[in-house]
Amino acid sequence: MFEIENRRYTGNKQKLMPKISEIIKDNCEGEIFCDIFAGTGAVSNYLKNDFKKIIVNDFLFSNNIVFEGFWGKGNYNLEKLKKYEEKFNIINSNDLEENYFSKNFGNKYFEYNDSKKIGYIRQLIENEYNSKKINLRERSILIASLLYSADKVSNTVGHYEAYLKKNSKKLKSRFQFNLINAEINNKKFEIYQEDSNELIRKIKCDILFVDPPYNSRQYSRFYHVLETLTKWDFPDLHGVAMKPEPENMSNYSREGALNSFKDLIDNANTNYIVVTYNNTFAPKSSSSKNKISFKDLEKVLETKGETKVFPLKHKQFSAGKTDFDNHLEYVFVTEVYNG
Repeated sequence: MFEIENRRYTGNKQKLMPKISEIIKDNCEGEIFCDIFAGTGAVSNYLKNDFKKIIVNDFLFSNNIVFEGFWGKGNYNLEKLKKYEEKFNIINSNDLEENYFSKNFGNKYFEYNDSKKIGYIRQLIENEYNSKKINLRERSILIASLLYSADKVSNTVGHYEAYLKKNSKKLKSRFQFNLINAEINNKKFEIYQEDSNELIRKIKCDILFVDPPYNSRQYSRFYHVLETLTKWDFPDLHGVAMKPEPENMSNYSREGALNSFKDLIDNANTNYIVVTYNNTFAPKSSSSKNKISFKDLEKVLETKGETKVFPLKHKQFSAGKTDFDNHLEYVFVTEVYNG
């Protein structure tokens, strides 16, 4: 079974969590933790036993379905889901007709027969839900499991900005459907799929964890294949990378990032703010350049409360165009001024 951290994802904090967790425990206190740019959910998952309530939010459809799969409040029948797992794995892809997924992503992001099977399973999940053979939580678990299983065999470096063209002609069929290790009716999690700057005005927490994108890489574009597989709305796709029309574009990856960050912090109803920041030292790619500087970020936080900075050494994701020697991840901890 897949655990929630078993994903390749740009900016994933899983390897840093022992250090980040220690910083939070030493400098913050409270019962409600909010992960407002939750991404894979690895941060909240690591800290889930330390808090009575955890608020998770991410505006990507593929991340939200993962949260609902692992932590959704509804019940599910594990034996039923295991039967679907068995059923999916005995499907002979040679017997399948071409479908939307194989037509657009076969021999590109996935081996052709694998892409036929992935598309067939996705439609089958939808059919089973529409005919009420599975409930909403079971649908979320099966779709999340499909995302993890598909990502395991994708012809990429870990995101879907592009596929590996040199490999596309010699791919081998190796798709295997495996279930995620979903929790049973966990009432600790409160799950959202909203713009963070809108959600911040509606919630209250003790510790706000902020890990936004800082450069121009749009996550909705980086993971467009998984977004399409989740939504299953058959968009028209364009270009070599087979992308749909842009949606869910983050202001944190644009020139107005600093204003968005300031707005978020100004409206945060919390006692502590923990912010992680990637300092990219020598970016050769313009997409890697940070939209918010270290000093500007620190200045915004200092207007909210007393701020400490903790540097952590970290090997950062790189597509090969950026020099990350001496790369540091910074953790800012702000104790919010009372009144």
